[in-house]
Amino acid sequence: MNLVALLKAAILGLVEGATEFIPVSSTGHLILTQTWLAFTGAKENAFIIFIQLGAILAVVILYFKKLLHVATHWPSDPAARGLIMNLIIATLPAVVIGLPTEGWIEARLFKPVPVALALVLGGLAMLVIERSHQSPTVLSVDAIPLRKGFQVGLIQVLSILFPGVSRSGATIMGGLVVGLSRTAATEFSFFLAIPAMLGAAIVKLAGVRQVIGWSDVPLFTTGFVVSFLAALVVVKALLAFVSRRSFVPFAWYRIALGGVLLAYWTAGGF
Repeated sequence: MNLVALLKAAILGLVEGATEFIPVSSTGHLILTQTWLAFTGAKENAFIIFIQLGAILAVVILYFKKLLHVATHWPSDPAARGLIMNLIIATLPAVVIGLPTEGWIEARLFKPVPVALALVLGGLAMLVIERSHQSPTVLSVDAIPLRKGFQVGLIQVLSILFPGVSRSGATIMGGLVVGLSRTAATEFSFFLAIPAMLGAAIVKLAGVRQVIGWSDVPLFTTGFVVSFLAALVVVKALLAFVSRRSFVPFAWYRIALGGVLLAYWTAGGF
């Protein structure tokens, strides 16, 4: 394992951890970074799964007390039962639609140009949602009605069908649309990432385990740890950010990045 490979692993881990939970599309950024680093192939795809698990671990650690309470008190705590039910019904659309279409989408749309288009269109949608955002009717993640949780799950499907839309972007903006506060929408997006990404990782790992060997441990460990640490910082920072400000800066970032990528493609790039 050479230093260049470890550096690539660290860069990709940083990109994953920094972008997984903010509405800018971690998948889109990973596709672009993999293209730039020439980091593609079966083993590399397995690596991406591991760094996504690192980001998820950050949420589990930060919310461990709450998750433990939900897991141990759901029989007697209506709020805990409600959160579990919301996570189940919000995940179902992703399972029903994502599993049959995953291979087709990855083969055709996991490319810079579709990602660039999704970044721009998603950014414009965020601006519209922020401009028309009304006073929230749900202030806490524990008070989300099942109907609204399911609606957020339906909107999450957009991020599966169109790489670059952003899973967190779809769920957070979806939460705002159905009446959640910024904090409630953001926290629900964090929690919803756990079953969605763990499920996807289990399915994908079953197909790539034969390409991973002991010699890959340093590479995978580097990416996992960097992703975990970056996600820890970002999740804390995002909660502090949304308590005071809107998501408009993320929308303009998406539009600017997508515009640059499309201009590069028009000039003969990719």
